[in-house]
This record gives sequence, structure tokens and C-alpha cells, in this order.
Amino acid sequence: MIRRRALALCAGAVMALGAAPAAAAGTPQPFCGQVWGSLPEAVPMRVADAVVTDVRAGRHECFDRLVVDLHGEADRPLTYTVRYAPQVREPGSGHTVPLRGGAALQVVVGAPAHGEQRQPTYVPADRAELVDVDGYGTFRHVALAGSFEGQTSVGLGTRARLPFRTFTLAGPDSGQVRLVVDVAHRW
Repeated sequence: MIRRRALALCAGAVMALGAAPAAAAGTPQPFCGQVWGSLPEAVPMRVADAVVTDVRAGRHECFDRLVVDLHGEADRPLTYTVRYAPQVREPGSGHTVPLRGGAALQVVVGAPAHGEQRQPTYVPADRAELVDVDGYGTFRHVALAGSFEGQTSVGLGTRARLPFRTFTLAGPDSGQVRLVVDVAHRW
């Protein structure tokens, strides 16, 4: 009798262990393996010895990507703040930057869009439409908010408040740095 109970307990334990992986397999997995969030991401703002030279975007299978190209001292940390905001505002004046989409990401880079003598280093054809994002899964609008007191702000209209990640890349040439903001297509 004791032996039967012990065997029944062991069999029950084995069945429970065998069922655990099946339950875990049925658990929803992060979209494309992403474990990003939607809270602000920042490195303390400090003006770097870099200037903004371009803003561009790209489409990927699981996310849309915004890239801010900079040129300057690659050995100093690039500072930035990326956060969802009720409205993106022009630095200095505080005017609202109109953006299409259900949510607005404010991207602030600790680098101006002009050199020391105020000569522009980034001159977009249209400040209100920096990048054509028609057909993108998440992006709806990219606009230049402005460059003021050593910082450049970009407004990014997204379909909804979706998870994002932010990081920097050096290169490919000496003195080049890229701020990358990836926004997922869904949670």
C-alpha cells in the first residue's frame, strides 16, 4: 500500500513536470523577441562636441527605426532623452510641433544642428516632414522641433504608444556617431 502511494506520488510529479513545459509554450512570447518598454530612456544631458548632420528612417520586419546622424568627438558620450510626451514642443519658444499619429515621441539629442559659427550642419528640405514614412508599420510623422542651446529636438509621431529602445552606434567613419530609436510594430 505504501509502495503504491509512493508510485502514485512519483507518477503525479512526473506528469506535473511534463505538463509545465506545455503551459510555458502556450504563454505569449514577446513580439519578435523584443523586451522593450515605453518608459523614458535617457543619458544625462550634456552638450557633446558633436553636431547633427542628418535624420533618416528605415523599415524592419518587427520595428521602424529612426537614426540621427552626428559628427564630432566619438570619444565623448552622446547624451539624449527619448520619451513619449502629450505634445512635442519647439525648444525655446514652446510652440507645439504638430505630429500625425496616436502618440508622440520626443527625441532630444545633446548636440546642435549648427557649428560654432552658427553655420547649419543639417538643413532639411522640409522641417515639418523630415522623412517620408508612408507605408511604415509604426511611424506616422517625423518633424524637426528645433535646435536650441546645444540640443536638437525631433518629433516622432507613432501609430500608438508602443515599446521602443534607444542606443548609440559609432562609425562607420571616424568621428561619426548615430543615435538609434527603434519603435516596435506592436506589443
